[in-house]
Amino acid sequence: MMQLKRNMLSVALVTAIGMVATAAQAQSTTNDTAATQDAKKKADEKNVLDSVVVTGIRRGIEGAITTKKNATSIVEAVSAEDIGKLPDVSIAESIARLPGLSAQRVAGRAQVVSVRGLSPDFSTTLLNGREMVSTGDNRSVEFDQYPSELMAGVTVYKTPDAGLVGQGLSGTIDMRTVRPLDFSKSVTAIGVRGQRNSLGSAGGQSANGNRINASYIGQFANRTFGLALGYSHSENPIQEQQVGLYEPWEQVGAGWRPGVPAGTWYSEGIKALRRTGREKRDAVMATLEYQPSKTWTSTLDLFYTKAGHKDTANQFEVNLGDYNGGYGRINVTSPVINGNGTFEGGTAANLYPLVRGMYDKREDKIKAFGWRNDFNLGNVKLFTDLSYSHADRKELSLENNTQLYPAPQLDTLKLGYFSNNFSQLNPGLNYSDPSKLYLQNTIYGSGYGKVPEVHDTLKSAKVGASFAAPEAVTKWISDFEVGLNYADREKNKKQPEGNINLGAQGPTAIASDLQYGTVNLGFAGVGNIPAWNVPGAVARYMVFNPAIDQPWLIAKTWSLTEKIETAYLKANLDAQLGSDVQLRGNIGLQVQHVKQSSSANSTISDASPAGFRAVPVTLGATYNEVLPSMNLAFSFPHDQALRVALAKQSARPRVDDMSASVGFGVNTTNGKPGGGGGNPQLKPWRANAFDLSYEKYFGTKAYVSAAYYYKQLTSYIFNQTVDGYDWSAYVAQYVPPAGMTVPVQTHGTYTAPQNGKGGKMQGIELTASLPFEMFTPVLKGFGVVASASFNDSSIKIPPPDGSQSSVGNNPIALPGLSKRVYNLTAYYERNGFEARISQRRRSDFIGEIGNFNGNRTLRYVVGENITDAQVSYNFSEGSSLKGLSLLLQANNLTNSAYRTYATTKDRPLEYIKWGRTILLGASYKF
Repeated sequence: MMQLKRNMLSVALVTAIGMVATAAQAQSTTNDTAATQDAKKKADEKNVLDSVVVTGIRRGIEGAITTKKNATSIVEAVSAEDIGKLPDVSIAESIARLPGLSAQRVAGRAQVVSVRGLSPDFSTTLLNGREMVSTGDNRSVEFDQYPSELMAGVTVYKTPDAGLVGQGLSGTIDMRTVRPLDFSKSVTAIGVRGQRNSLGSAGGQSANGNRINASYIGQFANRTFGLALGYSHSENPIQEQQVGLYEPWEQVGAGWRPGVPAGTWYSEGIKALRRTGREKRDAVMATLEYQPSKTWTSTLDLFYTKAGHKDTANQFEVNLGDYNGGYGRINVTSPVINGNGTFEGGTAANLYPLVRGMYDKREDKIKAFGWRNDFNLGNVKLFTDLSYSHADRKELSLENNTQLYPAPQLDTLKLGYFSNNFSQLNPGLNYSDPSKLYLQNTIYGSGYGKVPEVHDTLKSAKVGASFAAPEAVTKWISDFEVGLNYADREKNKKQPEGNINLGAQGPTAIASDLQYGTVNLGFAGVGNIPAWNVPGAVARYMVFNPAIDQPWLIAKTWSLTEKIETAYLKANLDAQLGSDVQLRGNIGLQVQHVKQSSSANSTISDASPAGFRAVPVTLGATYNEVLPSMNLAFSFPHDQALRVALAKQSARPRVDDMSASVGFGVNTTNGKPGGGGGNPQLKPWRANAFDLSYEKYFGTKAYVSAAYYYKQLTSYIFNQTVDGYDWSAYVAQYVPPAGMTVPVQTHGTYTAPQNGKGGKMQGIELTASLPFEMFTPVLKGFGVVASASFNDSSIKIPPPDGSQSSVGNNPIALPGLSKRVYNLTAYYERNGFEARISQRRRSDFIGEIGNFNGNRTLRYVVGENITDAQVSYNFSEGSSLKGLSLLLQANNLTNSAYRTYATTKDRPLEYIKWGRTILLGASYKF
């Protein structure tokens, strides 16, 4: 049951909607004549035109309202306030403020976006209407690679229509760049901002950063040509404080951990780290429009971004289990155990902690090309659209492990675990002297490294036409659209890994020329530890030969190809229903023919000389998807609208779930084969969807809305074990061990992602965008944009591997689903002065976190409350500084922590702070 009374924001929104509905009812006591209706329509059109000259916050708000109001689908939008000026530093943060959307922070940045409580896997991201590739392991786009300064706006389609190719199941996010011929004159804009992170400099890395952007929009040859150019550069500090505990928390048995009573929930290790580094991103966009006549428009879009980071985590870590390098068992005294049976602290002796340096270097490149031609031939309009996008990711992860040397110096730590603050691990020895910490073979070896690579290429061609409807149906249908789209995608990944072993010199301290000084882990009770040049230490003292041919690594190399042919037919509706109601919308059908294939190596564990063999495998599937959709938008007097949508929706499976690689073996006792891995024959997630939305507009100045959505997921993908799977092809290559007496069977168990039953999910979304001058002139300049979303789902999925994990053994809710999401922006804008404060909140959810192995793991994430603030002043007409704007901005104003936990909040996993960021800058437009 959705608890609407739990938050003041939802009450305020309900009240606002009620006030507007009451006002609309009062106005309707006098029936408008047809002439009055026509006058109002013209006034609304004038408002749309007038909004072009509105500046600042109001310009962005009114642009978004216009997009939502004019759409035939149910959409949400964010629009740039000016050239190169979306309301947030990050495009992901702008998107996450929209009703029904939320973001998950990665490394302190809003990076991936959930639509209506479904994980990013269920949505699709477009750039100028074209599906984009991803540098991640799957399909979800990492939005921090797209500078907000280069975007004119974003439209989120919550309901599909047949002509929307590449649509997602939860929604479709379309990022848009400017169209130069939409502007009446040439414009140039530049911006410069400096920034500082509140955690301060550490580890040889500065806490300062900068952002620079420049845009140009011009028209030439009597507005035959239009050109838009944009450049964005950012260099941001990476600063992080973290305490993390090992997962999973588990109940210890009698005598497992001396001093800890049997049945206690216990984590077998804890670490504290300070991460420092730099991230850098350079991006350019270009759009060339050619319009020699009203019958032909040609648009060329180019986009390129190069993003990279280098960071080092200096970490103090201790194993609290039996894994202590052979130096005896730990012993816990004075244990603190709460009423839930959870270990919350005590004193642990006989420990041999590590001081680790963990380095990560990543470089991402994305390039995209699109060429669209529109032909207006009177009653027939044609278009062609060719596009290409490609993404590369290259990464280097290294670690060094040091311990006090030469003799093992066992330590005693005082432990205290907290769910709402940094847990404490106070050592008894001093770990700040780098000359006493040696690279050596610790309980985790001397080091480990990974060199993953991802390459993603998507080529597509689309052709379509629209033509006027026959006279017999023009009362209802204005025109028809037909089209074909062909998409060819190939994605591949490899991840060489391996131990980083000591060189011939043996255990050694790290020389002073590789030292960066110390970092302070006092927030966790540790004190200072050394920080050093990790790749420099690897090069000088160690040997690293990453490989992909070990049995535990073979499955991490795969490739996937998808060829999707899409045909669609859509009828656009435009009808007058009596004197007061107008109907707009569309009814259509989209048909997809999908051919998918994965190539990888599978591992056969048998009696061959190496104990295993890698066998090349290519598998796939071919199938059809039929996706009907309907969007109806009823316009009523007094600028009211009621939207109804029905659709069958689908989302492509995760890429890593479709890998052809499996691990195969045979039970030598009974001869039954078994294995697990990916499933290249997966079908999509599928859902039947219903949407209903009531909206009340005040021209383009304000609106309130209430929406309801319902999705019946008819297919959901999760890991399942099936019996009776035919392993004949593998059995034929299997080498049984000597002495095996039972015959090898051909059918056995197979554990892999499978299409299973789904369930239902539903939600309510309340939104209000209101300038307060609507109520009284005294509040002119003040306003608010607020939304509240309430999601509920009956879908339960098995926990990972069906075994004990950080989300427990019982079926879990959908990853990414927050039952409550709130967004609030309060602003003031007048006489060139602008101020706003924005807050986005979400309740607890299950997040997908990358673990040490590079695989995703599920953890509960504590609901976040992120607050940003901004003040600026724009010099206006009559000033010698006209066009200049000054800006002061604070992101994550309260330094909100990121917290994860295992099953219950008294079993913390991560507590992370990334600091607040202060930005000061100026922009100039001429």
